[in-house]
Amino acid sequence: MSRLAKKPLVLPQGVEVTVGEDTLTIKGLKGTLTHKRHPLIKVALADGALSFTPEKETLEAKALLGTQVALVRAACVGVTEGYTKVLEIEGVGYRAEAQGSKITMSLGFSHPVVMAVPQGITVATEKNVITIAGIDKHAVGQFAANVRAQKEPEPYKGKGIKYRGEYIIRKQGKKAV
Repeated sequence: MSRLAKKPLVLPQGVEVTVGEDTLTIKGLKGTLTHKRHPLIKVALADGALSFTPEKETLEAKALLGTQVALVRAACVGVTEGYTKVLEIEGVGYRAEAQGSKITMSLGFSHPVVMAVPQGITVATEKNVITIAGIDKHAVGQFAANVRAQKEPEPYKGKGIKYRGEYIIRKQGKKAV
């Protein structure tokens, strides 16, 4: 059995969880998230804590138990604190600008790169820094990865879009003989 599922998940202050037949609805200060419960996992709410147990003692149920606990825990953190990813743009002439539900980036191509921001995510730009925030951990991380994929950092000069704190291993390049 998963180590995460051995102890009940104590809900943070201000978080309400509604256990449905096949969904969990997590409501907090920042918003509401619904999480689809796997049919092999049973969820019980008792005095401010969620407990997770497998329906049957199968390998698949044991494998999914820790995943379900981690996903619900991430949803609880999302509706109370939220998630943020910070991207940095390096390169001469590289820049980004957020306008409503779109982000426009100049990344050295012959055309600007325009991306639509998914619903529930906010994007802020300041100089060469893009801040992506939202309550859904998966959506924030996926959109940040999609933005980074438009121009990944190259290993010679380090030009491109990288996560804050990411270290780019540099290559030496050609040497004159």
